[in-house]
Amino acid sequence: MPSRRGVALTAGIAASALALGAGAYTVLKPRLAPDDYEGPGSGAVTVRIRPGATAGDIGEILAGSGVVASARSFADAAEARDVAHRLRPGHYRLRAGMAAEAALDLLLAPASRVVRRVTVPEGLRADEALRRIAAQTGLPLKALRAVDPALVGLPPYARGIEGFLYPATYEVEPDATAVDVLAAMVERYGEVARQLDMEARAARVRLTPLQAVTVASIAQAEGGRDADYPKITRVIYNRLRRGMPLQMDATVTYALGRRTLRVTGRDLRVRSPYNTYARAGLPPAPIANPGRKALMAALRPAKGDWCWFVTTDPAHRITKFTDKESEFVRYREVLHQNLGTN
Repeated sequence: MPSRRGVALTAGIAASALALGAGAYTVLKPRLAPDDYEGPGSGAVTVRIRPGATAGDIGEILAGSGVVASARSFADAAEARDVAHRLRPGHYRLRAGMAAEAALDLLLAPASRVVRRVTVPEGLRADEALRRIAAQTGLPLKALRAVDPALVGLPPYARGIEGFLYPATYEVEPDATAVDVLAAMVERYGEVARQLDMEARAARVRLTPLQAVTVASIAQAEGGRDADYPKITRVIYNRLRRGMPLQMDATVTYALGRRTLRVTGRDLRVRSPYNTYARAGLPPAPIANPGRKALMAALRPAKGDWCWFVTTDPAHRITKFTDKESEFVRYREVLHQNLGTN
């Protein structure tokens, strides 16, 4: 028969074991069964996921915002579904008191992302692009116009933002500034320029990179169809090589700050370095923001002896090319007939 002391000792050991077990459970519980809400939650909570955030980091952000009950519940859900690599930075609209699985579903759903998209078409002038950005993002036009070009990462050969606001569709985060948006557009130009090997290929056609972008901008402004761009750039190079003035209407309308197909004799006398009727050579800088195909055309012009072209039917984007001035005059007459300016 065990002694009373032995019984007491046994009971003490058992109590200690229970206490240790309870303590261990208290310590391990958040990992074994982390706190989690049930259901889809309610209300609206916007959270920001920063670039490089891990599933654990995101869990901390969600828990701190009251979206999930614990960071561990979210990290475990992401790990169990093996989707941590699909979580992207940005602003997301979630709900308070969500189950971790439900929060994960929303972070993976594109519709939950709070972002505005702005599409800038090819050939817009800088101020036209800024007005479009302002309208689609809510950024003040005044702030966009006031951006210091030195802050947006322009290439060293650029003289300003004209020509380097690459036309594309951009996602604009809620906290993006005017500088952020223009810098993203310039960065996209830089990516395309590297892909096209801009500097080396410009040298092959005996141009500086700025001149190549300028040629591309003229082709973009004058062109009707994608297939016309290499022919237009060939006309430009042929005229430059022969010492002929470019006589491009698009440069004149740029100097005038207008958009029109009806260019008068008075218009052609405008005093501006962009008036290629009155001044020899290329204008000093681009006249629009060209897209990839126009940039490629400047670097890889078509082969041909053309020195003139006319978009005879603007409505159907039909452009005629010729190496004979008499044909050029006839094409101009067709254009005037189609415009009703005869």
